[in-house]
Amino acid sequence: MNYINNKRRYLTGAALVVGVLTLAGCRKNLLDTKSYTSVSSSTMWTTDNLTDLGVNGVYAQLKMGYSNGGASGREIYQYSRFIDGQGRDGDAFQTGTATPSNTMFSLSWVDFYEGVFRANDAIYNLQKVSPSAADKKSRYLAEMKFMRAYYYFRLNQVFKGVPIYLDPRNINDLMRPRNTEDEVWAQIIKDLTEAIAEPNLPAKYAKGSSSFGHATKGAAYALRGKVYMYQKVWDKAAADFQSVKDAGYGLFPTYRELFLEANEQSDECIFSIQNLPVDGFGSTTQFYCGTRSSFGSCWNTYLIAPDLVDAYENKDGSKFNWDAVIPGYSSKTAAQREVYFLRNNLTAAEITAATNRGAYMADYLPTGNEQRIQAVYANRDPRLTANVITPYATYVGRNINGADQTFTLRWPVRDELPPTLDLLTDTKSLFYYLHRKFVYTGSTQLPNRYSGGIDMPLIRYADVLLMWAEALNEQGNTAAAVDLVNQVRGRAGVGLLNSSAGTTVAGQDDLRKRIRHERLCEFPNEGISYFDELRWKTWKDDVFYPGNGIKQIWGTVVVPFVWLGDQLYTWAIPLTERQNNPKLDQNKGWIE
Repeated sequence: MNYINNKRRYLTGAALVVGVLTLAGCRKNLLDTKSYTSVSSSTMWTTDNLTDLGVNGVYAQLKMGYSNGGASGREIYQYSRFIDGQGRDGDAFQTGTATPSNTMFSLSWVDFYEGVFRANDAIYNLQKVSPSAADKKSRYLAEMKFMRAYYYFRLNQVFKGVPIYLDPRNINDLMRPRNTEDEVWAQIIKDLTEAIAEPNLPAKYAKGSSSFGHATKGAAYALRGKVYMYQKVWDKAAADFQSVKDAGYGLFPTYRELFLEANEQSDECIFSIQNLPVDGFGSTTQFYCGTRSSFGSCWNTYLIAPDLVDAYENKDGSKFNWDAVIPGYSSKTAAQREVYFLRNNLTAAEITAATNRGAYMADYLPTGNEQRIQAVYANRDPRLTANVITPYATYVGRNINGADQTFTLRWPVRDELPPTLDLLTDTKSLFYYLHRKFVYTGSTQLPNRYSGGIDMPLIRYADVLLMWAEALNEQGNTAAAVDLVNQVRGRAGVGLLNSSAGTTVAGQDDLRKRIRHERLCEFPNEGISYFDELRWKTWKDDVFYPGNGIKQIWGTVVVPFVWLGDQLYTWAIPLTERQNNPKLDQNKGWIE
């Protein structure tokens, strides 16, 4: 297909990018100008083709630590593990053990500043060196200002005030103190405003365009609107989101099919990381969230949080209630609730084991247990089953002979022969909800678990609509905000707001809560919910409530969560960076 060939050219160019001057985690990296690839910085921009490669290399940094060996933990989707997902082994952020020495801080700092300095290098050389046509250079210059703004946006989201570097040539100027959070926002807005003003930057690209994946005016408006959301400048945010709509973006017709590779360049996709199912050019979602090899070697480091599943409403928009489907469910202990998830026709040994684990076996139905729990997930918001593999749902994987095989998520797991195979994972001794979004199915689509070809959306139109609704609601325009939320709910197939007693909006505060709930249900496995919770300052209340943790489906806590303190809302300046640059002051609450 043409768009696949276009992506291949885009990504191949990115792989050849120069090793530009970076602000990294140690002094030798700060001052080392040596190229670590086959093209030096002095020659990178001297031809039209090399100019293309240099620009593509700025986009390549979006992958944030991707390697053929697997996931880095810093790819954008993986931030969802702190809200709507859960890492099976716990994380220092969740267990209360994070310190300024945490590699999440230091490596992310390096990743983001690598992006900044690649963009700076491009901005300088496009103006001073590149022989490309003037209109092309003007477009690329606007793109690179967008990219610099994006990387600074990511830095400011978590560190809230970082040094601003705009000149790649001055290696004596790499030991600056931190700029304030507001100063960084101002620089981001400046870059984005200049990008928007560039006549040669298109509003959007159509599917199949050789430039799809590059920044557009629509992406710049969307990102600038996000900045205004952080600043609580609601009217400017709403105006920018209106401009995104005017640029021609819109919702894809069906939520479930939006995340298929065939539909990845739809009008909903405003800005995305380009992936191919080829070694070195793919996504790591399979590595963390699952793979086609679900006959016994499926790797599930990254799982779905039970709280997310419980958050999905009934299809008519009313709140889901466990006791309405299984009377008495909420009065049982977590251990006792295991009984409701057991498979039909347990063996005597399985009954004994479940009893010993504390399951309330008086409620076990030998020939109807599976059907009872399946009713819990029926008639719910359709996004639930689009995002989650629920108990006794099926999944198309690969059998031991390499052919397609339908598997069923059952508990307890049995090693059986076709056609009744259970969905086996490396976590089969425990029972978890599993990801469905971005997880490939079938026997032939994926070469390995770190080469997924589905593009990773960074900004999509549903995100814009819900931020737009939030901005309008904060200005008191609740009616218009409801209409925007209903566009998202209507596409999902769940009851519209104000369509029934259960969906009636009681006012501004009620709609604020409903918008936040809508974002949680719309964006699992996309890395959005974590940054929402940081911006709203709701992470502690929503996730670190007493008794919560990494949980099995019925609520048994495997790893308890511990709230370290409100400093978690602002990341620590990495210890290595402060040791190398004494001008960097530490954020409040972090002790070295």
